[in-house]
Amino acid sequence: MSALVGRSAPEFTESAVWPDNDFRPFRLADYRGRYVVLFFYPLDFTYVCPSELIAFEHRMAEFSRRQVDVVGCSIDSTFSHLAWKKTPREEGGVGQLSYPLIGDVTHSVVRAFDVEGPTGVALRATFLIDREGIVQHQIVNSLAIGRDIDELLRVIDALQHTERNGEVCPAGWQKGKVGVMPTDRGVATYLAEHSDML
Repeated sequence: MSALVGRSAPEFTESAVWPDNDFRPFRLADYRGRYVVLFFYPLDFTYVCPSELIAFEHRMAEFSRRQVDVVGCSIDSTFSHLAWKKTPREEGGVGQLSYPLIGDVTHSVVRAFDVEGPTGVALRATFLIDREGIVQHQIVNSLAIGRDIDELLRVIDALQHTERNGEVCPAGWQKGKVGVMPTDRGVATYLAEHSDML
């Protein structure tokens, strides 16, 4: 598996089921100029995956406030995605979602992002793509370990802080906390005041 951080995200066009339950192509190139979270999950109708998709849905207002578009992807067909969306949560479904789900039945997207696991399904991978189409963050979990959506929001806040202020974000940085000027003096000043809290 290769790291894509600092490189252009692979461009692709693939069929997706959209929030209105219509089937239309998803083109990553259409999102240039916006932040994108592209997340991969193994399969519909499984055990950890619905908790993650619902957790993303519960935080869509937070992503919107940060001007971030969210899109999910698995190797299931868009028909399977739609059936899962139409299945009530109390029966293991995800219900209606306000972000698209890509149906990567050819495995072309999971292979382009190098997250196809040994059994052929996507690993539990997340990519944060900036407005220039550059991958700024990626994390990949095994199938049994669900991701933390709040940590992803923290990473987005950190990226946007560095873009706005020219500072870097130290360990455990949270929105509203001070950053570090990327100079010898800047790090010395930060550590003198904050090292005991790290």
